[in-house]
Order: sequence, then structure tokens, then C-alpha cells
Amino acid sequence: MTGPNIPVTEDELHAFVDNELPAERRADVEAWLATHPDDAERVASWRAMAELLHARYDAIADETVPKRLEIERLVQQPRRWIYGAVAATLVAFVAGGSAGWVAHGAAAAPSTFRNFTVDALGAHRLYVVEVRHPVEVAGNERAHLQQWLSKRVGYEIKAPELEAAGLKLVGGRLLPGPEAPAAFFMYESPSGERYTLYTSRAAKADPTQMRYAAQDKDGAMFWADKGVGYVVSGPTDKDRLNQVARQIYDQTEKVGG
Repeated sequence: MTGPNIPVTEDELHAFVDNELPAERRADVEAWLATHPDDAERVASWRAMAELLHARYDAIADETVPKRLEIERLVQQPRRWIYGAVAATLVAFVAGGSAGWVAHGAAAAPSTFRNFTVDALGAHRLYVVEVRHPVEVAGNERAHLQQWLSKRVGYEIKAPELEAAGLKLVGGRLLPGPEAPAAFFMYESPSGERYTLYTSRAAKADPTQMRYAAQDKDGAMFWADKGVGYVVSGPTDKDRLNQVARQIYDQTEKVGG
């Protein structure tokens, strides 16, 4: 039984954006949004992100990696960070817009790596430019933010402590993920430089080492472990991104998926 007096859930809002909401409930959700401006703003932001991703990637989502760009794979060593020279690199290139993105990395399933990185970079690019509403829950509510996101994504998650890297937690928000809801944390340096962490369930992803992707002026590091995928996004300074990603990796290793 549905009706306008039944509160609209987060899942229904996502289904509304994705055009997957049952027809009999759609009018109720529209009426809810008309009287709940905060939810209406969130729905608008999700739609904007979806439109950005569709516009940029729909034409290339099903393209295969050209044989000429397939090199060797990294030697996989579960739960260990690999430094220095490695056996080789798996390189994937997808042409999109005026510039494509190049990925270097490990033996992650290409679709999982692609889906997570596309979604994470899309969210990063959409929200890091926001001044008034970059997050749903501010960083000064860390405990509430962690509890709320852990409940929604289905595993314990903590906002990593990144003060050693000169980054302060701005806050976080809940986003749709490739397979399940995703948690999204944003950090900022004293100079205004922003980094984000995007994490969600990744049922088909085997444990992987770091895998790098770059698009225009943004870079990302992807890895997966214990059925959970992580993407750290920020400027394309790979050494700096690597430093931030390692601090997050070390802390998620302690918490576990």
C-alpha cells in the first residue's frame, strides 16, 4: 500500500532519478519533493551527475580495450602495497570527449575498475566545485556521518584521518554506486585543494593493488578488497595522490570490509 502520507525513502528517491520507481508511487514522490526542498535539491544533484556521466561515457561504455594497448599485468600480492619497479602495467585507454583517460594498474576486472572509476571521477568533478553544498553531512559531525553511511552501504566505514597529509574532512554524502549505495567523503587542504574517497560494495572484484586513472585535470587511484571497492580522486599529481591513497589504504586495511 502506498500513498502521499507515507514518507519517501532514500531508495525511492534513487529509483525516481533512475526511472525505476513504480508508476503508482511516482506522483507521491513528486508531491513529496514539492514540499521537501532538501530532498528536491539532492535529487537534482543526482540527476545532474547522471546526465554528466551519460553525456561523457555512454558512447564508449561498451568499447573493448584495443589489443595494441594491452601490456602485461602487475604481479598481484594481496593486502600489500607495491612500490618501485613492478613486473609491468596493464594499460587501458578509452577515447572520450577532447581527452580520454589512461589507466595503469593491476588485475582488477576491467568492468569493475571502469565502473568505479567513472562513477567516482564523475562525483568528484561534480562536487569539488561546490561552495555551499559540497556534502550532505559536514565534517564536524564525523560520528553521525560514519554511522549513517555504514548503515546505508552495509559495512563499517570510517572517514579516514588525513591530517598528516594536510587534509581536513569537509564531510560526506551518500551516492548511488555501480552495484550498491556508495559512501563519498571530501577533504580539503589549507590552499583549497580537494580530494575525495568513493567506496561501495564490489561483489565481483577480487583483491587488487592500486590502479591509476587520469582524466583531464583529475586523477584517481582504485583498489578493491574483501568485496569493497575504493577510489581516491584528486589532482593529477600522481605522487601526491599516491600519498593520500596510501594513508587511506592503511586505515581501511585496519578496519576491514
